Amino acid sequence: MIGDIIQIIHDYWLLLLVGQYPNGPIGGLAATLILSVLAIAFAFPFSILLALARLSKSPFLRWPVTALVYFTRGVPLLMLILWGYFLVPLLTGADVPSFVTMLVTLVVYQGVFLSEVVRGGILALGHGQTEAARALGHSYFSAMRYVVLPQALYNVIPSILSVLVSTIKDTTLGYVINVPDLTFAANQINNQLLTQPFQVFFILAAVYYVICWSLSQVASVLERRITRKRAGTPAARTPEEVLQLKALTDQSL
Repeated sequence: MIGDIIQIIHDYWLLLLVGQYPNGPIGGLAATLILSVLAIAFAFPFSILLALARLSKSPFLRWPVTALVYFTRGVPLLMLILWGYFLVPLLTGADVPSFVTMLVTLVVYQGVFLSEVVRGGILALGHGQTEAARALGHSYFSAMRYVVLPQALYNVIPSILSVLVSTIKDTTLGYVINVPDLTFAANQINNQLLTQPFQVFFILAAVYYVICWSLSQVASVLERRITRKRAGTPAARTPEEVLQLKALTDQSL
């Protein structure tokens, strides 16, 4: 079995990496990573707006956004993908590429989940930060921009990376609308080989595991650093700094 896996990687590594490119649209692992990064890049500012709207005292902002959050969290992502793929062309008459449909769906879906992360980060700071900024002459939006949001977003960086991991795994659903991602490339290989589905999808699972595990480890490291900083634990000194400190101590004695 291991020999079959090695042979599949040897024969189809380029298809798994970039899909049919340059003879077709870029796909494979490259398309998966591009789709995931673009989704988070657009979902992040969208999530901040949603979080601020949910924290707003105006019911005209808070109620519609709250309804959007609960609706999106209560509907499976696959249903949103299918609605976007079939409903948008039906209503607009425009032919929307499957990649764009998947990207917009991920932006909305992950933006909603990220908004709860950002909102939790803001609420964790308490009202004291906002009140102190207002006492110094900042408006509400200025206090949010320069005082509250920088601290809140810094504290939730590990959670943002966790959402990125979730986004990478969610891109696997794109194959149902023919997005040429890594899962789509694996399906193409399986359709060509026919007799080795376990080996093909084992490779697929291994690739996703390595990517998601690596990002999870980065998130864990960042979380520990942020926890130490919030607790006021001093950073570890380098050997050179220890020697300099020892020399200064000996001179003072």
